[in-house]
Formats: sequence, structure tokens, C-alpha cells
Amino acid sequence: MTRPPRLVFAGTPEFAVPCLAACRAGGAEVVAVYTQPDRPAGRGRRLAASPVKQAALAAGLPVEQPESLKSAEAQQRLRAYAPDLLVVVAYGLILPRAVLAIPPLGCWNVHASLLPRWRGAAPIQRAILAGDSETGVCLMRMEAGLDTGPVLLERRTPIASDDTGGSLHDRLAALGAEALAEGLARVRRGETLAPAPQPEAGVTYAHKLDKAEARLDFAEPAAALARKVRAFDPWPVAEAEIAGERLRVFAAQPLPARAAAAPGTLLAAGKDGLDIATGDGVLRITELQRAGGRRIRAADYLNARPELRAR
Repeated sequence: MTRPPRLVFAGTPEFAVPCLAACRAGGAEVVAVYTQPDRPAGRGRRLAASPVKQAALAAGLPVEQPESLKSAEAQQRLRAYAPDLLVVVAYGLILPRAVLAIPPLGCWNVHASLLPRWRGAAPIQRAILAGDSETGVCLMRMEAGLDTGPVLLERRTPIASDDTGGSLHDRLAALGAEALAEGLARVRRGETLAPAPQPEAGVTYAHKLDKAEARLDFAEPAAALARKVRAFDPWPVAEAEIAGERLRVFAAQPLPARAAAAPGTLLAAGKDGLDIATGDGVLRITELQRAGGRRIRAADYLNARPELRAR
């Protein structure tokens, strides 16, 4: 392509913002940004613009916020922008076949996993929960199925033992922008990206997170509980009943020790943390939050509950 491609970008959360920036920095002509309608947020439940909308308005880009892309009117409005390419990053709306057929260069999607593992809504957290040692991002050519299209480019990264949902989110957002920038640069050079069909083996689905999942069941192994704490930081944040109090748990680690006590029993409480018996091993909680309080270290929590130190 001798001229910069006309591009429509579709995305909603913070994860998509680096990719929007990559489109603009890469010389593409971003003719419109699609994002979900403003939603109530915060304690006042006031309507709030998505992070992508905020970034688009700051850049002076036209913003579209249809409730759906299924109507002929919405599809005609998109068609009127005459995009060469549609880039979709965590948009949150299903694209009908008619929409996928609009751009001559097709529709690209940046997905936060190494496909076909973790197709779906919550690939970052599911990878941590499963104990995966590696994840990454895929630049994929979209088709009608859920994250089933062929992969154009990928970037890989190890999952560290201290990675949280938040830290991995930020790293993958940056990697996604890198992959997208490379894809756009190659298109501008006139190259054709070779699509690699996803293998049929290894397909897994990353179902949407449910707040109920964040409740820690101490009958589970300590290692699994520690992964849950990491995966659900910063949202929805793990919760547990500990020493008669409901607490939010932000940091924990499994200990090799064995406990004969029933799961959920507080075994010890000191400056290093709260040690809880589990179905397999001991979970040491090191950062937590009381109702209405702020995130604190376990040692600070014990200053408010000194009676626990005697255990």
C-alpha cells in the first residue's frame, strides 16, 4: 500500500489504549474510534467515558459509541468511513459477518494469550489461575468464531511467580502494541502477513470473571489459592474469612509446611504474615484490607488485632 491505510479502531478498556497509540504512531490514518457507550461508574454511578474514548478525544479523533453493530444503520455508518482495515482490541461487542467484510484488508484483533489457549474474555487471569509458565499476545485476523481466526504475529512472555493480573495486563498491553505496530509497518511496506491457522489441539476458553470466584476456599491447595490471589489483583480481589473477619487478600504465598489443622485455621500470626491451614500446605497472607480500610501489610493488621499474635 503506497498511502497510509485508513483505519478504524475499536476498543474499550485500558488494555486497548497502547494499541490505539501504536496505530497513530505507525502512520495509519485513524478515521474513527469505536468504543462502548458510557457506563455508570464509581460510588455516584455517574456516566463515565471508557479509557479508549478518553484517549481518542484527547487526540481529536471522531468517536462512535453504538450499542450494537447489528443494525443496517450502524453498519452503513461504519462503511461510510471507508476503512482499509479495522483493528479491534478488547472492544466488547460481537462483530457480525457483514462488519467483518467491510474493510478490504480485513479485521485484525489483538488478543492477550497464545492462541488457541485461552480464547475468550479473561485470558490474562485464567493463565495465572492455571499456573501457566508462559503467555503472550496474538495479532489475529478475525473471523466469525470466538477468537478462532488465523494468527498473523505473536509475542511471548514468561509468567513470573510474582506476576499479578495487573502486572501481566500491563506487560501484555505493551506487547500487543508492539505486535500491532509491526503488522502495520509491514502492510505499509507492501508485505503480506502470512496467516497461520490455529491448531485444533490445545483449545481452552477463558470464561468471564465472576466476583464469586474471588472467595478463597481454604479446602483448596495453598498453591492454587496463591495463584487466585495474584490473578484477582487488582480485580475482583480475593476475599476470605480469617479469624472471624471478612478480609480482602492482596498478596499471599504458599509455604511447604504441612498442617494437621482443619483448612481455614489460623496457625500463626507475626510480622511475616498470617499462616492459614489449607487442603494442601499452608498459605501465608502478607497484604490485606479490612472493610472500609486501605491495603496494608499483615504486620500492620496485627497492630489492630494484637490478640492474634498469641496463636
